[in-house]
Amino acid sequence: MLLDGAAGAARLLDPLARALDGTGPAILPLDAGLPAARLRQLIDVFRPDAVIGADGTARTRSGCPGVAAETAVVIGTSGSTGEPKGVELSAAALSHSARASLRRAGARPGERWLACLPASHVAGLQVLVRSLVSETEPVTAARVTAGAVRDAADAGCAHLSVVPTQLVRLLSADSGGGARALARYRCVLVGGAAAGQAVLAAARAAGVNVVTTYGMSETCGGCVYDGVPLDGVTVREGADGRLRISGPVLMNRYRGRPDLTAAVLDESADGHREFVTSDLGRLTADGRVTVRGRADDVINTGGHKVVPGEVAAVLAACPGVREVVVVGRPDPEWGERVIAVVVPADREHPPGLELLRTQVSARLPRYACPSEVVLTEAIPVLPSGKPDLAALKVART
Repeated sequence: MLLDGAAGAARLLDPLARALDGTGPAILPLDAGLPAARLRQLIDVFRPDAVIGADGTARTRSGCPGVAAETAVVIGTSGSTGEPKGVELSAAALSHSARASLRRAGARPGERWLACLPASHVAGLQVLVRSLVSETEPVTAARVTAGAVRDAADAGCAHLSVVPTQLVRLLSADSGGGARALARYRCVLVGGAAAGQAVLAAARAAGVNVVTTYGMSETCGGCVYDGVPLDGVTVREGADGRLRISGPVLMNRYRGRPDLTAAVLDESADGHREFVTSDLGRLTADGRVTVRGRADDVINTGGHKVVPGEVAAVLAACPGVREVVVVGRPDPEWGERVIAVVVPADREHPPGLELLRTQVSARLPRYACPSEVVLTEAIPVLPSGKPDLAALKVART
């Protein structure tokens, strides 16, 4: 199905409900706002039996492979720069994830969710699944603004899910009006990318009950809340430092790609399945999951390996930094150099390179210090809300 903004999310509820209870076909939600060439590419890769346009018109296709019998939803994902993959999710996995999320969020009967993330991405889709599981009607918003968040609270919404960039913008919107609106919600889930500690602290100081989430399409979205896995989910650190996840929230497979499926899903003889993530992480002494960053984003500078997420976490606490993402760029001498892309809190007085380097060197080895700072008015993001790393790697002041 091609979805068009908030109306598209609302139109997805009935076919999603039928896909979950087995009375309807599996669905593949796609963003109708994508460029036509990109939509054609996704349809060619995922090969649905029929395409239903944003206007409701349907076009059938022949010769398309089926999905696993238990598959209810196929979600498109490609990370920040990779090739598109169709993640097949079962009704059981989606429902378990939704119920575990509702319990962890402390949701009460009748409480509604604000659907303000694209339903073509797993975080937005799960808001709809939670609404169906809790037998409530979501409120939809085309854009995440202080006014939309406030109006949804007036309509009885008690929960919402946002990405860190949206949280930052809401906290600074309308002279604090966004923070006051968020504070009316009993739970604000923040995921899709790492949220800076300074931003989380500012939200909590404003009375916002923020809960950080970690997960991916392959785990039905967030499966770790505030460092603690959801009920039934187990996370461990592999020998290579990558986080490995098991439990009832795992995907069935990548559609039409048994090679990619085998590369990330380990299945033992007794049927135990484990998803090997691309994220480096560890478990603390009290069992909490901490994520260092993506293994494929590691910067190799002068023979030293730097995890961008660790550097960004330090810089996010630096005075004058509103948002920051760390990336690597090719360098003829060092192989790669560490670049900090910064949205300053005050455009007239942005933080300088030496201040940022001093901040990092106090916590990490000197080779992890940025060699360049790029100032920008906003971090470019993908439709999912995650930072657009490809754009950031070529961004200039």
